[in-house]
Amino acid sequence: MPHITTRDGTRLWVEEAGSGTPIVFVHEFGGDWRSWEPQMRYFTRRYRCITYSARGYAPSDVPGDVERYSQQIAVDDIADVMDALDIEKAHVVGLSMGGFATLHFGLRHAQRALSLVVAGAGYGAEKAYEDYFRNVSLEVARKFESDGAPVFSKTYSTAASRIAFQLKDPRGWQEFATQLGEHSSVGSARTMQGVQARRPSIYDLEEELERMTVPTLVVVGDEDDHCLQPGLFLKRTVPASGLLVLPKTGHTLNIEEPALFNQFVADFLATVEQGKWLPRDPRSTAAQIMKTE
Repeated sequence: MPHITTRDGTRLWVEEAGSGTPIVFVHEFGGDWRSWEPQMRYFTRRYRCITYSARGYAPSDVPGDVERYSQQIAVDDIADVMDALDIEKAHVVGLSMGGFATLHFGLRHAQRALSLVVAGAGYGAEKAYEDYFRNVSLEVARKFESDGAPVFSKTYSTAASRIAFQLKDPRGWQEFATQLGEHSSVGSARTMQGVQARRPSIYDLEEELERMTVPTLVVVGDEDDHCLQPGLFLKRTVPASGLLVLPKTGHTLNIEEPALFNQFVADFLATVEQGKWLPRDPRSTAAQIMKTE
């Protein structure tokens, strides 16, 4: 089943391997279904692993209408992939754009999420930078469409949050940059316009997040500056959440530090499956510094 068809008729390229409890991997804006190869190789030893290319990313369909792209549609696409593969419940693991979709999946389809891994989700969330992010997203979309992905990817792949990856693993970074240059120019532009530039800030979802009980692991790199504060916000807001900060690490967490990412995610999944990943005990809240009585 290389393609599945979503509720609006868009075909998505899907790959799966392994057997057992399902994990669905949801890629970032700069990635595609290939971005999860280190996880597919590792987790298929124990799990049924699914990766797919989002709409706008070949070999999935690339709709030309921007209204075929949105945060809600990205969430629906996760559900449609699961439906097509007869998956009732799954662990959902997402990075950046995929991390936002994963978080929203937990809000909209909590009964279908065994757990959530929300990695590198923060760009555009900070209220102080909200307008800037929306404007720069539209400019990035314009550049992808005017210059083309093969050209503009050379700029996009050297953004500040990618430099740690480039310095520590030039070979891995070059593979990422090469694959980015192979993306659809139109698909990248429409994704920026319809998803990135329009999605709500996670800070606006505080009340919903406080009620979400899905076990959640939040992962950020300590050199991915605009994800650090949103990561702390999620840790303080989502009841059954934990926060993992990877040192000397940027945005592309799962391929920049695959061994660490796999190790901690595997431990998280095992803890969830043992029923031991619990909401924070109210006795441990931050209101208390030292106990006197």
